[in-house]
Amino acid sequence: MNRPLGRRDFLHTTAAVTATAVTGSYLFSAEQKKPKLKKAVKYGMIQLKGTHQERLELAKKCGFLGVEIDSPGTTKLDELVKASKDTGVAVHGVIDSVHWTDTLSSPDEKVRAKGLEALKGALEDAKTVGADTVLLVPGVVNKEVSYEQCYERSQAEVRKVLPLAEKLKVKIAIEVVWNNFITKPEQLVQYVDDFKSEFVGAYFDCSNMVKYGVPSADWIRKLGKRMLKFDFKGYSKTKQWVAIGEGDEDWPEILKALAEIGYNGWATSEVGGGGEEHLKKISAQMDKVLGL
Repeated sequence: MNRPLGRRDFLHTTAAVTATAVTGSYLFSAEQKKPKLKKAVKYGMIQLKGTHQERLELAKKCGFLGVEIDSPGTTKLDELVKASKDTGVAVHGVIDSVHWTDTLSSPDEKVRAKGLEALKGALEDAKTVGADTVLLVPGVVNKEVSYEQCYERSQAEVRKVLPLAEKLKVKIAIEVVWNNFITKPEQLVQYVDDFKSEFVGAYFDCSNMVKYGVPSADWIRKLGKRMLKFDFKGYSKTKQWVAIGEGDEDWPEILKALAEIGYNGWATSEVGGGGEEHLKKISAQMDKVLGL
């Protein structure tokens, strides 16, 4: 139930708004908890032709504490592990990079089998580099695959790798994307809960879901502890993809929701990459929206 805004509430709100206007960033009052976030980028955004060591050094120079790699697609993992230890930049996650093509929801059993092997490989790679999650788009709904078929087939395939995930201590993080599949928080909650496993959770993209009308903060609150990680871009309903901080995401409310569910962890940007100047610009945009 809403209550009238008292003088104390008004003063707190006014002070916060004033501070935000002055600094250009989202601040928290003394009474408001703040999530502890660590900045990361998708590894492919570091567009430097060099060794893993050089790329992670650039990431660190630009203010990033972690990266998320593709599997398959990232080579010389032993060198990456060493570079991670030397620089202190963590490889916090692995992305199943073939989940859009070799889908776990395909009507073709052979395609699903290829997708399953790729997921197994991603889990193994995650263990190798010290990552604790594998990002997975579970399937795609299209003219050949209904919502129900996508749901049932993808869950059946994911269940096959749960023993491996448990053995490796790597969690499968289901991401929400524009795949015509999961578009409401209740659907993602149900999808994750069906597994009854601590090794399946949610990877929430704060920008992808703006399109479907439910505020990002509402997703976060409903996902609660199911939410393992989140990433973001910038999305506007009128302009579509925009720079971080220029979209329709309500960042003060997102941060508030993250604090409410006790989220402390990685915040990963997913935008076009570039060299040092570009990455520093992205880092500054992230600082602003995340209140860092």
